[in-house]
Amino acid sequence: MVLLHGLASNARIWDLVAPLLARRYRVFALDQRGHGLSDKPDDGYDFPTIVRDLAAFVDALALERPALVGHSWGASVALQYAASRPAGPGAASAIVLVDGGAMEMSSLPEMTWEKAEAIMRPPPLAGITREAFVERVRGFVPDPTLLTPQIVDIILANFEILPDDTIRPHLALDRHMRIARALYEHKPGELFPRVRCPVLMVPSIPPEPRDERAEQFLALKRKGVALAERLLS
Repeated sequence: MVLLHGLASNARIWDLVAPLLARRYRVFALDQRGHGLSDKPDDGYDFPTIVRDLAAFVDALALERPALVGHSWGASVALQYAASRPAGPGAASAIVLVDGGAMEMSSLPEMTWEKAEAIMRPPPLAGITREAFVERVRGFVPDPTLLTPQIVDIILANFEILPDDTIRPHLALDRHMRIARALYEHKPGELFPRVRCPVLMVPSIPPEPRDERAEQFLALKRKGVALAERLLS
C-alpha cells in the first residue's frame, strides 16, 4: 500500500494511520516532488511528471500490484496513475480517494482561474516563528486538546525550521501554484472510464458548510462522486 499526501503536505501526515494499516499490509509513504525531504527541482509539477515519479518509486521497490491511497491532491495523483497505468506490473490493485480526486473546479461557470488562484494561494507563513505558527494553528482547532505534540510535529514537518527558529515551507510558492493550476485543470471525468481497478471514495462531508464557498465545494464533491459512480466500470 502506497500512501500519497496532499498539496503542501508530506509523508508524515500518515504517521497515525500507517501503523494501523501496517498490521495487514506492507505500507510505504513518500514525500512527493518538491515536498518534505524530497528533491525540489524547478520543474515537473504537472500530473504526467508526478505520475512518472510515482511509477519510478513503485518500480524501484518492485511493487507489482500496489494499492494507492491518496489524500486531496494525492487522490488526484492516484487517480491519474490508475488511469495511465491500467494493466501490467506496477498497475494499481485498488485506489482510495480520501477527500479528493473527484472535483472539477473549472466546471463551475463562474470559477475562472483568477478566482481559483486566489482561493488556492497559501497564506504567507515563511519567516514567522515556530511558536507563533503553532499558536495560529491552535486558533483553527475547535478543541485544542486534539492538537497533541505528535500532531504538531506532523504539521511542522511541512516546513524547514531555520536556525533562528522561523519556518519556511518545503514547497515553494511558485511550485505550489503550479500544482494548484494543474488541479484546477484536472478532469477526473475523463479519467474514470480508463480506471480498471476498484475505487473507494472517502469524501469529507462537514455537518454544516461554514460559508458559501464551502457550500460550493461540497456541491462539487457530490457532483464528482455521482460522476464517478456513473463512469467507473
